[in-house]
Amino acid sequence: MHSQLFYRYKQFNFKIFILGIVLLCLPATLLSCPDQKTSEKKETVQFLNDHKEVQSQEELLIYCGITMIRPMTRIAQIIEQQKNCKITITKGGSGNLLKAIVHNQAGDLYLPGSERYYETINEKYPGLVTKTQFVGHNRAALMVHKGNPLHFTNDLSVLTDSRYGVVIGNPDSGSIGRETRNILEKKGIFEDVVKNALSLTTDSKDLVKAIKNREADIVINWYAVSTWDHNPEIMDVIDIAPEYAQTKKLILGLLKYSRYPDIAEEFMAYAGSEKGRELFRIYGLYFE
Repeated sequence: MHSQLFYRYKQFNFKIFILGIVLLCLPATLLSCPDQKTSEKKETVQFLNDHKEVQSQEELLIYCGITMIRPMTRIAQIIEQQKNCKITITKGGSGNLLKAIVHNQAGDLYLPGSERYYETINEKYPGLVTKTQFVGHNRAALMVHKGNPLHFTNDLSVLTDSRYGVVIGNPDSGSIGRETRNILEKKGIFEDVVKNALSLTTDSKDLVKAIKNREADIVINWYAVSTWDHNPEIMDVIDIAPEYAQTKKLILGLLKYSRYPDIAEEFMAYAGSEKGRELFRIYGLYFE
C-alpha cells in the first residue's frame, strides 16, 4: 500500500515538473515567433522585389550573321550599360536566321551578311523590317593555307579542278553561300564548282574550320574573318576581281516584332555612328 502511494506521488511530481518546464518555455516561444515571422516576411518581400526587377528589365533579341558577331557584341555591351537592359544575340547563317524570325515572330533587330536579304524580305515578307541603318561592308575573297603552298591565283576556274580540295558555303543557309553562288554564276561555273566541292558548309565559321583543319585547299569566305584572332597565322587572302565580287553593304534592320523599339533604335544609331563604324572597321567590316 505504501509503495503504491509512493509510486503515484512520484508520477504526480513528474507531471508537475514537465508542466513547469512547458510554462517556462512558452513565453520565450511566443516572443520568438513574431521575430521569426517578421524575418520570413522580409525575406519573401525582398525575393518578390528582386524577381520583379528581373522581370521588368527590358531585353532585346538580335539576330546576327556569324561574320558580324564581334562588333555587334561590343555594341551590345555598351548599350546594356547605357540603358540598363539585357541584350541577347542569336548568331548563325543569315538565311537560317531569317527563317527563325519568320517562324518565331519575335525579336528586335536583324543583321544579315548581305543587303540582298532585304530583297527577299521585301518580296516575301513585306513589312517585316520597319527601319534600316547602314553599319559597314562585307566583301568575299578566296582563302588558302598560309604561304599559298599550291600557288593559287584569283582565277576562279581553279574551283572546278578536281585536283584541289574545294569547300564552299551553302546558298540556302548563309550569306557567304549566297554570295558565292552570285560570284560563280557571274563566272558561269556555279554548277561545276558544286559538283567538284567536297562539301557545302553552313556559314563563314565552318569555312574557317575547313582551312584550319586542312579539310580544304581553297574556299570562298568573307574577308573579315581572315583578320580575326589567329586566322592570319593560318591563311592567306586572295582578292577576287571586282567584276565578280563586289563590296556588299551591311544593313541593320528593326523588326516589326520589337517590344522595345526605342532601345533598338538607339542600338541602331550607335552602330551607324562613327564610334560604331570604328568597331566594324576593327573587325574588317568597314571599308572607306
